[in-house]
Amino acid sequence: MRIEFPHSTRAGFPWKQALLRIGSDPDNDLILAGGQSAPHHLRIRIDARGWVLDVLPDATRVYVNARPVRERAILRSGDMLSVGDCRMLLCADEAPEGRASPDMPEQERCTVALRAVAGPLSGQVLPLCDRLELGPYGRLPLDLPQGENAALVIFWRDGQLRLETEQLLDSRYSVRVNGVATQQTVLLPGDQIGIGMHRFLIDAPGLEPEPEIVMPEPPHELLPEDAAGPRGEVWWLIATAAVLALGIALLLLIHF
Repeated sequence: MRIEFPHSTRAGFPWKQALLRIGSDPDNDLILAGGQSAPHHLRIRIDARGWVLDVLPDATRVYVNARPVRERAILRSGDMLSVGDCRMLLCADEAPEGRASPDMPEQERCTVALRAVAGPLSGQVLPLCDRLELGPYGRLPLDLPQGENAALVIFWRDGQLRLETEQLLDSRYSVRVNGVATQQTVLLPGDQIGIGMHRFLIDAPGLEPEPEIVMPEPPHELLPEDAAGPRGEVWWLIATAAVLALGIALLLLIHF
């Protein structure tokens, strides 16, 4: 994970460990100004679900993509984390350019959609079909601060889902995939496209690898000796029964 500070002169912060502590106290891993955060404000940890944000006690509210988080939230690459006046962009370690994607049959492309998870279009699910364009001349506009404009085009080429962007060279709000600025790339399931306050997720179940099917082993046929216990235990029972039978026979013989 790498944390960038948009519109700030502060250098990016790389992090490779399983736990990241953020706050104003010097014993934190990432230290913020005292006026922006509590001494121990939050932590980001890795578990089976991915990155998990925990808001610590006595901390002021934390925002993820402009939405308040009171206790806990699941994070992904491309999310914008806000603590006071500090903005932190969570970025993937690897750039999206040069990635490969499996080909998707044309009859399955109807399952792919763009889901808006933050910004003015939040809650909308946009089917991609063959081509989807957002921006000044597209299906939906992309409202950006200071009157800036940008266009996103998502389309199929050679069986792969691709993204191309068009915006001013000096734009302050670059298009990012998983937090990394890009102009064109292959898209994969779960990718997050962000520009300004907008966040979109790629829902493409047909591009995800098929789960590995593991056949269960055939049930073991239970034999009578297995039910009786280990083989050593069976012979011990037989020997005990023989000794008892011999003892009873001797008692009867002496009695008569």
